[in-house]
Amino acid sequence: MPASGQSYGVVGALKAFPLRLAAKLVASRGGRLHRSITRGTTRIVIGRTLLSRLGEGEIEQRIAAARDSGAPLLSENAFLRTLGSLPASPPADLGRQSMLDQSGLSGDTLDLLTLFDAFEHHGPPYSFRDILLARKYAGLVATGASWSAIARSIHQIGPVGSLTALTLQTGADKILTSDAHSLAELDGQRLLPLLDTADEAEDYFGLAESAEAAELFAEAATHYAHCAAIDGSDATAPFNLGNCLRKLDDLDGAALAYATALKRDPHFIEAWFNYGGLLRDMGRIAAARQHLARAAELDPGFADAIYNLGALEYDAGDLGAARHWWTQYLGLDDSSDWARRARAGIRLADQVSRRTAS
Repeated sequence: MPASGQSYGVVGALKAFPLRLAAKLVASRGGRLHRSITRGTTRIVIGRTLLSRLGEGEIEQRIAAARDSGAPLLSENAFLRTLGSLPASPPADLGRQSMLDQSGLSGDTLDLLTLFDAFEHHGPPYSFRDILLARKYAGLVATGASWSAIARSIHQIGPVGSLTALTLQTGADKILTSDAHSLAELDGQRLLPLLDTADEAEDYFGLAESAEAAELFAEAATHYAHCAAIDGSDATAPFNLGNCLRKLDDLDGAALAYATALKRDPHFIEAWFNYGGLLRDMGRIAAARQHLARAAELDPGFADAIYNLGALEYDAGDLGAARHWWTQYLGLDDSSDWARRARAGIRLADQVSRRTAS
């Protein structure tokens, strides 16, 4: 699918080149890219550096969370083909079920290997060469190899299609290839190795995410600030910086960080919402109203923004406006505790209106 009009969220980092370069390519084609999944994300890219930075269980958790967002997942090669940075896949006509039936792989393993570009095609339809690769991988799994060990090993020799001519077997913690004379690690020893692309911004971002998850907000803020300074096109790092500074009660710093995120990406829905909430806390009601309304305008299904607009108007004494927003909110959520609060607010607004009319 063309990049125009799409919003890509990247899980992990790309192996091919730094995310700031990817963001420029996407922007040049009329799309947007974030180092995270946002409400506006239409496609999620799984970066292959996850294989070198995280364990198998954590990778699976992050992919499961990405699937829960509802946006389609793309492998790194699928993303690069969308940008025109890789040639199109060769013709293919085999569906996912054919791959499962003819290879013996489980569905989960097939899907994970596909997301990490273990086949020539980044999804159905697959080719006969993909079937051959899948059978080899199934043999490795049967001898104790994990999907992540396979994925980590295969990309160290070049195009995966070249594996069809090799015999593969499982080593202690890696995949080995054998010929008539010897065993060798599948690590590119026979080829010139591909150089890793250094991306200092991505390193800082990874450190910041870990610190934030551990609730070390001051440390996380420092790393996010470094990332934001290095990559002037990224809106996610300053947005996350704003969240951390807000936790640290640095409201002015958080406001500046959110403003930076919105300058870099005016369609960043969560930044409009969080900045609106911060402005409300700072007593800047008119500005808060504008920011929350912009979040609701960008995503009419953003129930939290709509509810908060009702609460803001209620606190400001405009019960008619509060009733309007809470009625709209109930069209999105009619059963939660917040829905019950919205109904109570509407009843109060109606009572005041009747008393005023009489």
